[in-house]
Amino acid sequence: QVQLVESGGGLAQAGGSLRLSCVVSGRTVSRDDMGWFRQVPGKEREFVAAIRWRFGSTYYGNAVKGRFTISRDNAKNTVYLQMNSLKPEDTARYYCATTTTAQAMSVPTAYDYWGQGTQVTVSA
Repeated sequence: QVQLVESGGGLAQAGGSLRLSCVVSGRTVSRDDMGWFRQVPGKEREFVAAIRWRFGSTYYGNAVKGRFTISRDNAKNTVYLQMNSLKPEDTARYYCATTTTAQAMSVPTAYDYWGQGTQVTVSA
């Protein structure tokens, strides 16, 4: 059974930083493409960042480009999201996801497995 468990969310002030982690069990992710998405109630899930297993290529949503960094540690079966210069509009529930060779890294339906999410709240 594949499980993804996010952690590291919480309350931060605008301009601050948080680091999210996502540990995957039941599956080796060394050849998976992995991503982070976020969602607020009443809105669609929004692409945040993704990283390919091949060459470690990274992709970012326009809203977070230059502020967030995605990385991975295959030995720990873990993907990270370093979030700097946080803004109140970054407030959302953040989800990690994984799949083999995503055709479109920014599309939620490209991913097979999802975590339950971790809440990030940024105060002004």
